[in-house]
Amino acid sequence: MPKMKSKKALTKRIKITGTGKLKRKCANMSHLAPLKSQKQKRHLSKARLVSDSDAKRLQPCIQK
Repeated sequence: MPKMKSKKALTKRIKITGTGKLKRKCANMSHLAPLKSQKQKRHLSKARLVSDSDAKRLQPCIQK
């Protein structure tokens, strides 16, 4: 049986931290930035961790 391939689109969007958690970017920052407040843009520019329930579902997709 061949090895399972990882989902390439997902591996480009998610990084694995040193502790094994998944890190992602926030949505709503690709366009329409002048309509958003400075505080909103500042908070959206930072990375977030994927929730535990989503991480459990995504983990098999990124393992090689």
